[in-house]
Amino acid sequence: MKNSFFSRFTPKEPKFFPLLRQLAEILSDASDTLVESMGHDSPSDRADYYKRIKDFERNGDKLTHTIFDELGTTFITPFDREDIHDLASSIDDVIDGINSCAKRIHIYNPRPISDSGKELALLIQQEAECIIKAMDELETFRKKPAALRGYCAKLHDIENHADDLYELFIKKLFEEEKDCIEIIKIKEIMYELEKTTDAAEHVGKILRNFIVKYA
Repeated sequence: MKNSFFSRFTPKEPKFFPLLRQLAEILSDASDTLVESMGHDSPSDRADYYKRIKDFERNGDKLTHTIFDELGTTFITPFDREDIHDLASSIDDVIDGINSCAKRIHIYNPRPISDSGKELALLIQQEAECIIKAMDELETFRKKPAALRGYCAKLHDIENHADDLYELFIKKLFEEEKDCIEIIKIKEIMYELEKTTDAAEHVGKILRNFIVKYA
């Protein structure tokens, strides 16, 4: 526990801060690639972007497992082991979500992605930027939690905007689209994009718990 006499005077292993930062960088790279992919509609381009994002997803999995391995072999950690585990898992979940979006676009090959779909991808990118900045605060937030709290609030606000955008789009989709197959394709892709914004907001919830527990 953070308040124990022993934990106050025992050096903490700092390796987890750069590892979590690296994981957030993979997330950011994957989100940038997703946004870029939205401007390309040919099946070959979509396949290429999916492959690139899949590589990020695999690298994220490897780094997440490295963090888990380090948790098992490190004597003193900067936060409780389960908290670091949950944080790394939640960031990896966002990368997995981006991969799922790209996979569905590649497999379903819908008509050009709507402006709403592109906007959801941009919101995921914004969330990834917030998460990187939040990782930069991890080592010092105990003394000054305001910045980390602000990133958590921004993640929450972005996810709320994504919810509204998704609901409006689905309403219009069923009103205006006449091709049933296309409805199924587009709806599932949009759902996966919106679900990925939820996964990013969950990172913020875990970080809020860090503030309550350690600041």
